[in-house]
Amino acid sequence: MSAAPELVYDGDCTFCAAWVRYWARRGGTHIAYRPLQVAAADHPTVAPADFVAAIHLFEPDGRHTRGAAAAFRVLALTGAPLWWWLYLRSGLFARASEGAYRGVARRRGAAFAAMRLLWGDERHPATYAVASALFLRLVALVYLAAFASLGSQVVGLLGAHGILPAGEFLAAARAAFGPGAWLRFPSLFWLGVSDGALLGACMAGGLAAVAAACGYRVLPALAACYLLYLSLFSVGQDFLAFQWDLLLLEAGFLALFLRIGSPWIPRLFRLLLFRFMFLAGCVKLLSGDPTWQHLAALDFHYETQPLPTPLAWYMHQLPRWFDHLCVAGTFVVELVLPWLIFAPRRPRMLAAAGIALLELGILLTGNYNFFNLLTLALLVFLFDDAQFGRAPAAATRRGTLARALLGAGLAVMLALNLLHLARPFGTTALTRALAAAAEPFEPWRIVNAYGVFAVMTTTRPEIVVEASQDGRTWRPYRFRYKPGDPTRAPRWNIPHQPRLDWQMWFAALGDAGHTPWFGNFLVRLLAAEPSVLALLREAPFGARRPRFVRARLYDYRFTDRAERARKGAVWRREPLGLYYPPVRLP
Repeated sequence: MSAAPELVYDGDCTFCAAWVRYWARRGGTHIAYRPLQVAAADHPTVAPADFVAAIHLFEPDGRHTRGAAAAFRVLALTGAPLWWWLYLRSGLFARASEGAYRGVARRRGAAFAAMRLLWGDERHPATYAVASALFLRLVALVYLAAFASLGSQVVGLLGAHGILPAGEFLAAARAAFGPGAWLRFPSLFWLGVSDGALLGACMAGGLAAVAAACGYRVLPALAACYLLYLSLFSVGQDFLAFQWDLLLLEAGFLALFLRIGSPWIPRLFRLLLFRFMFLAGCVKLLSGDPTWQHLAALDFHYETQPLPTPLAWYMHQLPRWFDHLCVAGTFVVELVLPWLIFAPRRPRMLAAAGIALLELGILLTGNYNFFNLLTLALLVFLFDDAQFGRAPAAATRRGTLARALLGAGLAVMLALNLLHLARPFGTTALTRALAAAAEPFEPWRIVNAYGVFAVMTTTRPEIVVEASQDGRTWRPYRFRYKPGDPTRAPRWNIPHQPRLDWQMWFAALGDAGHTPWFGNFLVRLLAAEPSVLALLREAPFGARRPRFVRARLYDYRFTDRAERARKGAVWRREPLGLYYPPVRLP
């Protein structure tokens, strides 16, 4: 008996030879691969016809397996023991596997053609060293954009004299939850919060992101980015309550584990991408929104989204049949293509192309800061090392304790993913149990719920805030990006997010009574608070305090081609009444 395991296969079978080359690339070079035309004579106990019908594995300890069992055993010997474990413990799985093996063995030509269709001319082990290294740089750049954007606004939004002061929020949280408040709102600002601390956190996060993007102390730098962004998120209240903030925290947390070399981390990134895309499609149907059901969502989307780009006006002029076709394509991308994320290489490329096309379309027509850029970055995990022209990375060997810790962490992450995948479809005993177990992890935002554009807004109410010195003549405050002057075309702001402009869009969809921060905003305007005025493009009285402020509501619509050519206006607007009555400081 050979001192190494010996796999005997049909040397005349191109399908068998292709699998042998794949197993050797997986790290199975310690296995002796011998064609039956040479090796059959060394194993007289096996009938020649049986050698032709199936592969056979002979091991030094005398173990002999054939067919599916031999294939799973080879995988176990090359670092993938799961299938062999299932084969030994499930008779149903073993019988189904052997039946499938016999079916493929009788149709090897068709099987080889299917293999080439799915994986290409040669199948390579799926390792992701290049994708992992690339993503670490990309997520660092997204962190940099996020910190830089927030740093330019954080004092006006969350500072001591900002719209929603972080210090007041932490004091209220401590009063409500006592000493355990930090577990509900994990943040470094429990150690002390001030305007300087908020701005310093953004600056430190930006510097850490630069270090990670340059490849310097990548892991500590990204850990600092995650902790600092989580700290800001935890005190950010309405101004950081966005799905892209959650996606950045989740992707940033997973990125901390890429360098351990486990193949499960790229799979968790794929699962994140699947969950994000698939649930985006599901919530559109589950919401019951008729605009999605009738493929009419894009009839409204370009003009009613929070911050259109300059291209949105032109897209809105396209024929309705084209819009409906694009909505149908969106459902294909969000409900069908995500399943190909887990498929072999070539179907994965179809998923990557479809998702990239959708994200680029959204990016060009709507200002969603770093959201689409981060989603595009996640696509790198659909490409393996061989596609980047690099040899597969060698498997990382770990000790027993390291394997146990990794396994426990993966089990937690998979359970949290299952919870968020199941939640939109209703509550069951399983989801309740998972939710109870997941509660301690929720504040850390390591796995989150997603579902973008569940309901399409069909109108565009806009708030125009005005100031007056005499209560009769009113002049508007002008925002940097949100619509105001009908002749002012939409602007680009990617990857920056003007968070006040965004919240003004949400505020207009309801009433002032359900938007408590809006009253604080008006108070800061009456006080001519410099940090809040800095969030705006122009205040009607500059740095002087107005005596009165109010807010009016308008309905905004895109003009058509003829009206824009005639008036030079991108928007037409109609007054809807008061949103907030005139107020003044005592």
